[in-house]
Amino acid sequence: MAENQKKEYKAPSAKPNKRKKKVLPKAETAATAAAKPKPRRHYYKKKKKVAPELNTKIRIASLGGLHEIGKNMTMIEYEDDIIIIDCGIAFPDEDMLGIDLVTPDITYLEKNADKIRAILLTHGHEDHIGSLPYVLRTINPDIYGTKLTVGIVERKLEEHRLPEKPKLHAVEAGDTVKVGALTAEFVRVNHSIADACAIAIRTPLGTIFHTGDFKLDMTPIDGKMMDITRIGEIGNEGVLLLMCESTNAERPGFTPSEKKVGKSLADIFLKNEDKRIVIATFSSNVHRVQQIISLSAEHGRKVAVLGRSMVNIIEAASALGYMTVPDGILIDIKEVNRYPENKVTLVTTGSQGEPMSALYRLAFGAHDRITLGQRDLVVISATAIPGNEKSVGKIINALIANNVSVMHDPETDVHVSGHACREELKLMHALTRPKYFMPVHGELRHLDAHRHLALEMGTPDENIFVSDIGKVLEIDRHGARFNGSVPAGKVLIDGIGVGDVGSIVLRDRKHLSQDGLIVVVAAVDLTDGYVVSGPDIISRGFVYVRESEELMDEMRKISLDAIEKCITSRRMDWAEIKNTVRDALGKHIYQKTHRKPMILPVIMNI
Repeated sequence: MAENQKKEYKAPSAKPNKRKKKVLPKAETAATAAAKPKPRRHYYKKKKKVAPELNTKIRIASLGGLHEIGKNMTMIEYEDDIIIIDCGIAFPDEDMLGIDLVTPDITYLEKNADKIRAILLTHGHEDHIGSLPYVLRTINPDIYGTKLTVGIVERKLEEHRLPEKPKLHAVEAGDTVKVGALTAEFVRVNHSIADACAIAIRTPLGTIFHTGDFKLDMTPIDGKMMDITRIGEIGNEGVLLLMCESTNAERPGFTPSEKKVGKSLADIFLKNEDKRIVIATFSSNVHRVQQIISLSAEHGRKVAVLGRSMVNIIEAASALGYMTVPDGILIDIKEVNRYPENKVTLVTTGSQGEPMSALYRLAFGAHDRITLGQRDLVVISATAIPGNEKSVGKIINALIANNVSVMHDPETDVHVSGHACREELKLMHALTRPKYFMPVHGELRHLDAHRHLALEMGTPDENIFVSDIGKVLEIDRHGARFNGSVPAGKVLIDGIGVGDVGSIVLRDRKHLSQDGLIVVVAAVDLTDGYVVSGPDIISRGFVYVRESEELMDEMRKISLDAIEKCITSRRMDWAEIKNTVRDALGKHIYQKTHRKPMILPVIMNI
């Protein structure tokens, strides 16, 4: 026994004792052996080592997707490593006149480009991948996504000229990739597009679980249900922070299965055999487009696809095996008129009322090959994104005015959401059991509804963080808290211009749209001090000149008086002359009309 004790407390640096174990003599009993003095125990004071993670922290900031719909982009920073989850666009608001797209502000990422290890994509919707062509102009990290997501991105990037070749990597659900000091595991979820994944980010401080967009579909079209088992295992391992989508946090119950839409579409095809069917849906909803093509084949119809994004995604999904298209069923839009109307199905973009979309042009008779009429049925298989309701309503009104039959949600079951309702969100919380929680993807009302749901699920209020874009959540061994912010906001895309339209330009556009423009043109000889010609008044969007001749004459006189006043007082500064004309004319116009048009003086020196 004494010998065993000696062996147990030997110094760590001592060489292994290769001597044979000492055997007690037969005459020596256990009692006498125990009575012998025990050897002195040697204790070695080891120098305490502080684990690296105890002195470090994780910083999480959303560059988009909070207090808004779309533009989803999340940054996770640990020491010298930054990873980005998703890179999406948003639709412009009504007051963003002339703007095509809105992307996140990536100023912080550009300044820390050497730290960025990867962009991880949860799925292939535009609000999660649409900003990549603009972001990759200034940074070029590795991009990871599932096969369909990467296939869609690849075709999208082909339309843009980038300074460097994108570094795209296709993964499968269940794969884990190492990104710097972190690892990322892709976990299969259901959504309104195939190959959607949640992402588990493992850090030295714990696991961050980002759900992406998801719902629980018990009967998915492709038969691949959300990997509840794996999510539960990750929850058992321990989740430090759950970042969960909030789009449907206000809706009770469960989101219906995509197969419900298939039954409704089958009924529509059966009851409208005498009509040409036009179906508008999200181009990325591969499963729905697959159902439309399959039903068309069953009913002996050819399918023509309208909209570049729809064509690209069908090509990508077919090439990668996510869609099955029977031979000969797809026809070019040029061939539509060769077939009877009731033997054709048109699949089109424009379900959100976009002014340049195929459905918009069809509704307003601006399409160069197809004209809709009373023998057509238009099915809008989508729900309007908040803010797009008026645009969609405008299209529906235009179609009805042309005697076109229209079916749209919620009138019929032609659309189901791809986002989790309250009971599915509760399931995600129950599976992951996070220490901290941050609701993402939604307006403030959605985030707040999700906060209340998390409270119901037992997460303490002090562990729930409702953030805003740019706000930094910092987590270390002492806890979690908001600490500072990073640059964030909106970058406006107008044509090929990126970020060259700011708040001042938008303000001027709004001003012009509301009150119009007046241009004052005059030629002045500053040397001799007199007006050579003019001033002439040009009105655009202010008043109809032929019916306002008296007002136009008054404006000319006031402009002339203002210029001559400057010349007489020897105030020859160009800026001062223009400001004097602008102020005098503005006051008079407001007194007469109670309007404030933009006034642009053009003074030339002769």
